[in-house]
Amino acid sequence: QVQLVESGGALVQPGGSLRLSCAASGMIFSFYAEGWYRQAPGKQREFIASITSGGSTNYVDAVKGRFTISRDNAKNTVYLQMNSLKPEDTAVYYCNARREIDDYWGQGTQVTVSS
Repeated sequence: QVQLVESGGALVQPGGSLRLSCAASGMIFSFYAEGWYRQAPGKQREFIASITSGGSTNYVDAVKGRFTISRDNAKNTVYLQMNSLKPEDTAVYYCNARREIDDYWGQGTQVTVSS
């Protein structure tokens, strides 16, 4: 059974940093593209960043230069390093694993950026 478990969400002040982790199990992690999405209250879930099985990355414009996605295939984990956080980054952050018709989601972790 495939599981994705996010962690690392917290309350942080504007300008601060957080690193989110997503640990995968029940799958051959290295075969999957991994992504991070977020959903703010009253808004649709939106794409943030992705990393292919080969390590190529892609980001939404709103986080370019501030967020970095990475993966450690030995640990079956994908990370999202978030720097220079802004109040508008407040949301529940979800990780996603995708390969062909397989599409898996974690349960989400809350990130709140507030003074």
